[in-house]
Amino acid sequence: MLRRSSVFAAEVMEVFDRSPTDKELVSQAKALCRDYINSRLNRTGIGLSCNTKVDPQLNQCDELEYLRPNIYRNVARQLNITVASESVVSDAFLAVAAEIFSTGVTWGKVVSLYAVAGALAVDCVRHGYPAMVHTIVDCMGEFVRKSLVSWLKRRGGWVDITKCVVNTDPSFRSHWLVSAACTCGHYLKAVVFYLLRDK
Repeated sequence: MLRRSSVFAAEVMEVFDRSPTDKELVSQAKALCRDYINSRLNRTGIGLSCNTKVDPQLNQCDELEYLRPNIYRNVARQLNITVASESVVSDAFLAVAAEIFSTGVTWGKVVSLYAVAGALAVDCVRHGYPAMVHTIVDCMGEFVRKSLVSWLKRRGGWVDITKCVVNTDPSFRSHWLVSAACTCGHYLKAVVFYLLRDK
């Protein structure tokens, strides 16, 4: 009987001690993206569903959008793309994501990417292509799978974002905002590179 209890205890401890799998991290990234986009659409007044509550981990996206409305609005126009094509939307999103993270990964950049996803989703819905929201969510999952999973694993998954982003200490918060402001610069650079890629 003792052996069986020990095996059970070991199995229980493994569940609590293990780090999230790649699949879990991607699934969580997509769920966060879907929730954030729904919240963003609802705030804009064009929501696809009611009563969507954004995960507190991404509340800082709202602040970024407020601080830099010219960056996180009319993203499709800034990228000079039409949102009618799934391949155009996914290529543009992935190009912007790659440029944002070209100099490394920070939680500020992660939050900024979610803000870009929300802004692009607003553009898609406003132009009559609400199905593109799923494309954006899938692109977020693809980017996380290819570029962020190992970084997320080293930090214990998505829960670590609360240590870096959701903090009321003004000195820490300003550090977060500095990182996010730098990310805005990367986003603008990505827009320019995307526009010049075919020329």
